[in-house]
Amino acid sequence: MKMLRALFFGSMAAILCAVALSAVSALVLVTKTHAAAALLSTAETRNAATGTAVSAASRTPGPSGYHLLKKIPLGGEGFWDYITIDPATRRLYISRGTKVVVLEVDSGKVAGEIPNTEGVHGIALAPEFNRGFTSNGRAGTVTMFDLKTLQVIGSAQAGTNPDAIVYDPSSKRVFAMNGRSKNATAIDAATGKVVGTIPVDGKPEFAVADGAGHLYLNIEDKSEEQQIDSQSLKVTATWPLAPCKEPSGLAMDIAHRRLFAGCDNKMMAVIDADSGKVVATPEIGEGVDADAFDPELQYAYASNGESGTLTVVHEDTPDKSSVVDNVPTQAHARTMALDPKTHQVFLVTADFGPAPAATPDNAHPRPTMVKDSFVVLIFGR
Repeated sequence: MKMLRALFFGSMAAILCAVALSAVSALVLVTKTHAAAALLSTAETRNAATGTAVSAASRTPGPSGYHLLKKIPLGGEGFWDYITIDPATRRLYISRGTKVVVLEVDSGKVAGEIPNTEGVHGIALAPEFNRGFTSNGRAGTVTMFDLKTLQVIGSAQAGTNPDAIVYDPSSKRVFAMNGRSKNATAIDAATGKVVGTIPVDGKPEFAVADGAGHLYLNIEDKSEEQQIDSQSLKVTATWPLAPCKEPSGLAMDIAHRRLFAGCDNKMMAVIDADSGKVVATPEIGEGVDADAFDPELQYAYASNGESGTLTVVHEDTPDKSSVVDNVPTQAHARTMALDPKTHQVFLVTADFGPAPAATPDNAHPRPTMVKDSFVVLIFGR
């Protein structure tokens, strides 16, 4: 009996030992598998950020986390259009009818103004020349000013109703989009001299430069995108943007060669900058007038004035984009600027009362701006 009992317990011990070893092996295998999967996921995400893989990036991220950080009351008179941020100095340039207000966003104090910019629409910055440029719609001119002192140092004649304005670091030129004369004026950023005029297909709205010799601009009344050679000053391609209608704002992911156009029919057209193909049309809010792109976060933004929202779109892959947020902003906040260093988004708006009665000279009068209600809104994560 002792021998049988010893054999029995010895066999049982062996069996239990084998089971335990099997369980440990299985646990090690599972742990290694999960670790390998985690490392693979990390590697794929890193590769996606550099454009060499997209499998991890194809997963739609969660909410962006954007919310109102600060509201800076500015008051004053005058409607507004585009705004521009200088990330190096943290100065925000704000068009205000007949002048440009320059705000130090961190202190909330006004650094100065650029005067006599009649009907100003946009502001372009050329830091390498210490120059800034404004497009003066009613005057039909471009004002050149010193970025440090804000003193006006020159003026150039543009076309009729210059609207958006952009600096191209490749050609060292500034381009003003002339809405009524349907052309673009090219200006040497160093000298402020006009170097040429480029006829375009219709009413040019916003434009972006890729830094490699190409300028892209929205043709609002034709719902098209045009590509311009910034050195030869010739249109090199024209692409229809259907189903996008009346594109206004425009931004670019230079690394992945994708354009983001804000369309009047509540969509963002994502466009291949080499073929002109519309590859995605994520839904945005109503009344968009500006777009921006953050290369680090892979976010495209649309500021929607009528719906009072900031739509945040994630570029999952170059050909797939997903809406992750519609952040409440404020009515009429239709233009914006992005600081790519801090990822902060700046918007401006004001309160409005009822529109005055129509007259023979003005059949569609604008609503009246409530006095001293103009504000700067700063959004961040």
